[in-house]
Amino acid sequence: MRVLRRGTAQWKEGSRVASVQVRYIVHDVDAAIAFYREQLGFQEVMHPAPAFAMLSRGDLRLVLSAPNAAGGGGQAMPDGTIPEPGGWNRFAIEVADLGAAVERLRQAGARFRSGIITGVGGKQAILEDPSGNPIELFEPLVPEARLGPNT
Repeated sequence: MRVLRRGTAQWKEGSRVASVQVRYIVHDVDAAIAFYREQLGFQEVMHPAPAFAMLSRGDLRLVLSAPNAAGGGGQAMPDGTIPEPGGWNRFAIEVADLGAAVERLRQAGARFRSGIITGVGGKQAILEDPSGNPIELFEPLVPEARLGPNT
């Protein structure tokens, strides 16, 4: 995996291309990096500027942008609307034991939008990153609901 850190040119070889990319607007890129790495097992791919970072976990590439005037995903829209965190669209991370994952994250100070909800194919809980962006933790109840071989 290639890694580029702010102010350096450090690279690790063996990178593979992510099959899905999601961009989240966050208040604090450094706090978001720490949360995603320490709590959810993401790897830092690059962090070349204070308002931008790219992380990965399996086939997911997560691009983090803070609102800023310098350009990129955090800049204002042509009508002046400033991007902000939140909403309900989310990506899902499959976990083997949702109850244990929720408990571990709560003990680490994480916020949740919901308790554990049981549906037709599995159980879920909606976790929030430090900026309020949702992440679905998902425990499948039937084999057909599994997210894939890399989870």
